[in-house]
Amino acid sequence: MDHTLTKSHTKYYVIAWVFGLLFYFLDYVIRSAPAVMIPELSSNFHVSSIGLVTIVGTYYYTYSICSLIAGMALDRFGAKYSLFAGAFILGLGCLLFLISSQFAGTAGRLLQGAGCAFAFPGCVYLASKGFSAKSLATAIGFTQCFGMLGGSAGQFIVGPWMENGMEIHTFWLWSGLFTILVAVGLWFVIPANDAKEIANNEKRPSLLEPYKIVFSNPQSWYCGIISGLLFAPTTIFAMTWAVAFFQKDLSFDFHTATIASAMVALGWVFGCPILGYFTDKIGRRKPILRLGALIMIASLVLLLYFPDLIPAKVSMFMMGIGSGAAMIPYSIIKEANPDFVKGSATGAINFITFGVTTLVSPVFSRLFGRSLENTADKIQHFQQAGMFWIVGIAIAIGISFLLKETGMKSKQI
Repeated sequence: MDHTLTKSHTKYYVIAWVFGLLFYFLDYVIRSAPAVMIPELSSNFHVSSIGLVTIVGTYYYTYSICSLIAGMALDRFGAKYSLFAGAFILGLGCLLFLISSQFAGTAGRLLQGAGCAFAFPGCVYLASKGFSAKSLATAIGFTQCFGMLGGSAGQFIVGPWMENGMEIHTFWLWSGLFTILVAVGLWFVIPANDAKEIANNEKRPSLLEPYKIVFSNPQSWYCGIISGLLFAPTTIFAMTWAVAFFQKDLSFDFHTATIASAMVALGWVFGCPILGYFTDKIGRRKPILRLGALIMIASLVLLLYFPDLIPAKVSMFMMGIGSGAAMIPYSIIKEANPDFVKGSATGAINFITFGVTTLVSPVFSRLFGRSLENTADKIQHFQQAGMFWIVGIAIAIGISFLLKETGMKSKQI
């Protein structure tokens, strides 16, 4: 009887997880879409292209900070209230993009980052309740797969829409309204007993205790820094700068540049679940993590120095597959910390991961973004920008040797 109730209880969390994927899909559509509408948004907010990239980059300020709030909220109040609040805030952030002012654009992007911070931790939280430990990495891989499908759609689909004359106000209006509709759906789909269980748990830790546990563990920091360095080429380069770099440095037309850029997100769609599956299959995390990082380096070397060997879109697709390894530390951090801080562990790694992005983004913009318009040697400029990411990935591989293996095989020794 108890077993039947447990199975039924788990089933509802799986259903809620599937619905949460829609929120995460929208997260990435909204995160990546500005890359294909830079001129239009610049005109709307009355700023230069560099000014717009600065506005777009504010997303990661609130995303990293609110990741901590999201993890705390999940452990304290459950997924029902947390995911509803996150999706609703994201919808409001989209609607603010309808106002033609720099202040509204900045405020809207800050709200978008704050709302999106709840999407992935919430999905992982629901997955951890709906799936067994043996298949958790696979479930997390499929979660990120769905998110990156949204990232791909934000460029593959929105790009042609912009080419065909779609108004940016139309896109942001419907994005905002649909996201708020998803927020309402999450409220009704997520099991109500989740919040009741947390409220009735007398042994729950104090508000900040979970983060004290997670952040006092060096393994948590290693996971976040590695994930951040593997994530940055996707979030900063592919989803923000790639279209402009392909157009200015390599003389691609807008359509070709958009397709090449979007191939990274499409690569994630395959790389995240495949790499997640193999880490579960072999019972080890670190070998697949390093393999993914090496695939990223190989793809960048091909893109930078052997562009005639394979098309840019294939190299970018390879980079996307390899960068799926950035999700493996999300499994490691949960396995390296106690079970009762699941939500906080995910919030912590999101905070560190996108804290790295927040720090790296202005450095890349200053070193290579500002010189994009007036550099004399376009090819050398492109290669130097690419080497910036190769160095970061190499550092991530080095830090991975400090990680403890947490896969199932390590527990059997």
